[in-house]
Amino acid sequence: MAIRRILTVADPADVAVLKQVSTPVEQVDDDLRALMDDLLQSMYDAPGIGLAAPQVGVLKRVLVMDLAREGEEPQPRFFVNPEVTWASEENFLYEEGCLSVPEIFDGVERPARVKLTYQDYDGERIEEDAEGLYAVCIQHEIDHLEGVLFIDRLSRLKRERAVKAVRKAAMREAA
Repeated sequence: MAIRRILTVADPADVAVLKQVSTPVEQVDDDLRALMDDLLQSMYDAPGIGLAAPQVGVLKRVLVMDLAREGEEPQPRFFVNPEVTWASEENFLYEEGCLSVPEIFDGVERPARVKLTYQDYDGERIEEDAEGLYAVCIQHEIDHLEGVLFIDRLSRLKRERAVKAVRKAAMREAA
């Protein structure tokens, strides 16, 4: 396992990658499992609760998440080719953050419940329902596979302020 660099909106070259649509995975094999292991390790190191392959520069429809609370046993989840097949009309407002937009948080409204299909770490096809934080997180991470950041769901002014703040912080760190 390796910790990979997480792309951020501070770098225009990173943004060019983050805005691309990822390609479907043909098969779950050892190389893909190694990528998923790297994603998980990178997510834990950051730290975060979800990470999609495009966030480390790999344009494949793969993501990981772990919604275990602090002090709980880790509960890693692996998603290959995830797809929302149904979404409730009822929405849920949640203050989201993102490892690619560090230190920025804002409310995003998304469907409160979704049904999804995906393949797991072993390539098994799974169908399940998600609600609450799980529904928010899976939709957020699937957005990454479509080249969408959570700040793209905010007003133009809030989005521009967020990018400016991240770039300013990155310049301070580099100095």
